[in-house]
Amino acid sequence: MNLILLGPPGAGKGTQAQRLEESRRLVQLSTGDMLRAAVASGSEIGRLAKSIIEAGKLVPDDVMVEMIEQRIDAPDCADGFILDGFPRTVAQAEALDELLRLKGKRLHAVVEMAVDDGVLVERISGRFSCAACGAGYHRRFRPTAVEGVCDRCGATEFRQRPDDNEETVRTRLAAYHAQTEPLLPYYRGRGVLRTVDGMAAIDDVTAQIGTVLAALATD
Repeated sequence: MNLILLGPPGAGKGTQAQRLEESRRLVQLSTGDMLRAAVASGSEIGRLAKSIIEAGKLVPDDVMVEMIEQRIDAPDCADGFILDGFPRTVAQAEALDELLRLKGKRLHAVVEMAVDDGVLVERISGRFSCAACGAGYHRRFRPTAVEGVCDRCGATEFRQRPDDNEETVRTRLAAYHAQTEPLLPYYRGRGVLRTVDGMAAIDDVTAQIGTVLAALATD
């Protein structure tokens, strides 16, 4: 089964992709991971990607599609894959459709994790972690048991990712709405879009996705 998880940054796509990997033997294909692996491998496509990145440019769609083509041909993708971070635009979606057509494969579902912008801003901007052991917390949803003291190691210094602030989050959301949200009507028109409530608890979102995939299996 070949899937795409769609949703704005912070919607929980990574968490759900990991659960699908474990429960359905699907492989999560992160464009970031694929780029790093290609560069590290020293392959022809990796050398090309490295030169583009070092020049401070965005890796073009045709290079990304070629990397995806090589990756989905790997034996571990025999049971299917979950694309994470691609496509981001309708042009990329069209290129992916053509690649899958040429490979004799198809996209079984695009699962949209719908989340309210205000909830996402609160979710992301409230995250912080222990500077010593890396334990993750949230100001509202998962505070430390004792204020200012890490539950795991007792350290008293914490840090927040530079991009986990309200201004940056809202900028990333604006980019998602402008560039990626048009994928929703694109995939709806192809009959593969399914929507789940991304604001539900993590286990509930997992159950919703499970219901979607179970229904696909009976179609």
